[in-house]
Amino acid sequence: MIRLAATALLGLATLPVSADELGYEAYVDSPKRIKCLYGYVTAKTGNFDAAKAIFEDCVARWNDVYSMISLAQMYESGSGMEPDLSKSAALLKKGAEQPDDASYVSLARYHWGVALAEGRGVEADSVAARHWLQRAAAGGQEEAEEYLRQLDHSDTTAPITQ
Repeated sequence: MIRLAATALLGLATLPVSADELGYEAYVDSPKRIKCLYGYVTAKTGNFDAAKAIFEDCVARWNDVYSMISLAQMYESGSGMEPDLSKSAALLKKGAEQPDDASYVSLARYHWGVALAEGRGVEADSVAARHWLQRAAAGGQEEAEEYLRQLDHSDTTAPITQ
């Protein structure tokens, strides 16, 4: 059994693979949605140009919420680009407004609620912040519940509405 597995692995090692297929740039123009996850790894390795291109394409093709969040974080931190809190906020808002069944929508709602609460890239709006944080919490984001508790602690007169 071990010999069979070793033979199979050696067979894979002899398949012709170009260097381009191993680099993240190979995923920039890929029509496969799996590339959206590669964008994260690409950014973590410091290839911000490729990551930005991947995320932008995933947003344009599939309205991919994960890519919206990741690209927003790049704009906020200035990873590979000038920081732009307005662009970051716009992407978070777009992600938060996606349908309830979209992957990562609760996480986008959390980040959008925080941006509204702190005035990051948008005018601070505590009422709207609570709305989005409550929606995120309803979607299972524990961070949103904690942030709401912090808001309640800092402003005991502001009621939480459902």
